[in-house]
Amino acid sequence: MDLLSVSSTALYTAFFGYLLATFFFGATIRDKRTDQHRKKRTMERIAFSLTVAGFLAQLVYFITRWIASGHAPVSNMFEFVTFLGMALVLAFIILYAYYRLNFLGLFALPIAMIIIAYASMFPTEIAPLVPSLQSHWLYIHVTTVALGQGILGISFVVGLMYLIKVTDQSRRTKQNFWLEFVIYILFLVIGFVAITTTFNAMDYEATFEYSQGNNTVTTEYHLPPIAAPNGGTLITEGVMEPWFETPAWFQGEDAGRKFNTLIWSIIAGSIIYLAARLIFRKRIGATIQPLLRNIKADLLDEIEYRSVTIGFPVFTLGGLIFAAIWAEIAWGRFWGWDPKEVWALITWFFYAAYLHLRLSRGWHGEKSAWLAVIGFGIIMFNLIVVNLVMAGLHSYA
Repeated sequence: MDLLSVSSTALYTAFFGYLLATFFFGATIRDKRTDQHRKKRTMERIAFSLTVAGFLAQLVYFITRWIASGHAPVSNMFEFVTFLGMALVLAFIILYAYYRLNFLGLFALPIAMIIIAYASMFPTEIAPLVPSLQSHWLYIHVTTVALGQGILGISFVVGLMYLIKVTDQSRRTKQNFWLEFVIYILFLVIGFVAITTTFNAMDYEATFEYSQGNNTVTTEYHLPPIAAPNGGTLITEGVMEPWFETPAWFQGEDAGRKFNTLIWSIIAGSIIYLAARLIFRKRIGATIQPLLRNIKADLLDEIEYRSVTIGFPVFTLGGLIFAAIWAEIAWGRFWGWDPKEVWALITWFFYAAYLHLRLSRGWHGEKSAWLAVIGFGIIMFNLIVVNLVMAGLHSYA
């Protein structure tokens, strides 16, 4: 229990370290006058030092949780997503040490914090490994996948920065619409974290009973039930009555609870997004764009490309080669058509197409940036929807 307490404290320390570092990175872009150069350099050092300190704190979390559990802490959604956030920060530290681009910290660290905050919404208890996970390939396969996805996450961050910089925000265009939609999706994740944290702090609970085959099972909601399980009956008294049932097509374990959480995430994220629009009185992309005016678009394009060229082979090792070896050991076959395997292959093909189109067809600039953004969207779909909604051999995650 002492090690788990140290692990939890270290993770909170890392999160707040990244938060402080973000503010200091922001402070470096406020004043470009010559007499402020020394102050700017000091802010840069503090920001980078806080980032490294946060990463080291997260490394302490990882090591102490490993010791406490007896296995690498990458076996469930909380642990894997947390490690993904750490991998993204590591990729940022390496690229920042090379390019010294402060704006990268201003964008990359908030994305890492959103990922870590998202991870904290899942159960954090340590549980024994299921038989198929009791292998050293757990460490090799899963950590390599997360490292590859973390590096590819930087390409998303830089691609988004590129699109915000070069898009004409003074006109309503289809490109502006889709760019703002990507930003809106990030607000939905923030809304999920905000609403879940709020009701968890209130210890909210509503229990439903429903039939699953020949068995009667129960599921606990930790958000007010807008959507009840399909065919479910509310058995908790004194809580909000559901408005409707979850559609039968929304399947998977605890489908009703997950569908209800999705609805609340859309509501909370939309409210936060609209509040930001009211405060700034323009699109979020248009609000951010002036901050990027001193950054060279070609530099962003280069960082995005390098992130993919590094992240793609790492993901190939973890997501295909090591995964196939472990599948043979655990299930007696290198490949099946499990949803997780299929979407890992789709991810691989997409980034392979990215490199082909860039190198052979000259897809630089905006086209390349959109591919980087879409690619990370596929990674997030694989992480969230495939893990939590689709039933398969990887459902234990």
